[in-house]
Amino acid sequence: MILNPKIFSSDIEMKATREGFSEGLLLAGDENKNVVALCADLTESVKMDGFTKKYPERFFEMGIAEQSMASVASGMAAMGKVPFIGSYAVFSPGRNWEQIRTTICYNNANVKIIGSHSGVTVGEDGGSHQCLEDIALARVLPNMTVIVPCDAIEAKKATVAMAKTNTPAYLRLSRPKTAVITAEETPFEIGKSQVFFTPKEKAVAGIVACGHLVYDSIKAAKELENEGIFVSVLNLATIKPLDEEGVLQFVESSGGKIIAVEEHQKYGGMGGAVAEFLAKNRPTPMEFIGADDVFGQSGTPDELIERYGMGASSIKEAIKRILER
Repeated sequence: MILNPKIFSSDIEMKATREGFSEGLLLAGDENKNVVALCADLTESVKMDGFTKKYPERFFEMGIAEQSMASVASGMAAMGKVPFIGSYAVFSPGRNWEQIRTTICYNNANVKIIGSHSGVTVGEDGGSHQCLEDIALARVLPNMTVIVPCDAIEAKKATVAMAKTNTPAYLRLSRPKTAVITAEETPFEIGKSQVFFTPKEKAVAGIVACGHLVYDSIKAAKELENEGIFVSVLNLATIKPLDEEGVLQFVESSGGKIIAVEEHQKYGGMGGAVAEFLAKNRPTPMEFIGADDVFGQSGTPDELIERYGMGASSIKEAIKRILER
């Protein structure tokens, strides 16, 4: 797997996934004149401002009206457009979930939903804005694709790929700058997982991760390797449709024990999707890293990742726990 050669360096590039989305939206707009963008009064925060400047006639400011935005986008899709709708995840798919369900997914409308500022890394905005439930909200909907990119480059590629599909899709983005762990040459395909870390000896357990916590998972795996514990890491960027074959192969090659790592509630998210599949096809001991049925609170992103047990140290502890089972 081709990754950033500076992945274990202290000077690794830091860039927000929302910035990668911005670049991808411009590329998608360049390739397809039917790509349009709608935003709910958060154009600069969601990083749709670049598209707005280049294609002002294809941008629609909807104001603080997320429900209307979803319904308008559905109508645009029915007329052949490819709408991207942007807001904070807590508002979209949070506030407008019923409109997404009924006007978009029920009609299998070709609308792309962008949920930025997800997870506790929204930071000081506090629990009211830290959406930890959006993966669950999105993946339960029929016809919906759900993607959680690990870094800015993958977010750019996911955006371009989404624009070429003909079904509803949800892209989850984060606010802060996070490590750029992939490269332009790293392959990306919707519905395909990728092994991002293979230990120097046979793995005794595996980490399945999504979003920027893939980086923390790789750091944890490297530290564990230095301790003589060998663990693999799978980047599961597409939560739905789940790469069932890839997950199954990963479990088989990783000692038959895995942990799921995500900046989301432990219930209903990526880990839940993996557990549902494995329960039916290959019962597997699992541990879950994520918010444990709680809301967030104000603090810096780094403080909150540690407070809620989502960082590299917590991942290492979970691996050691599961090896005792």
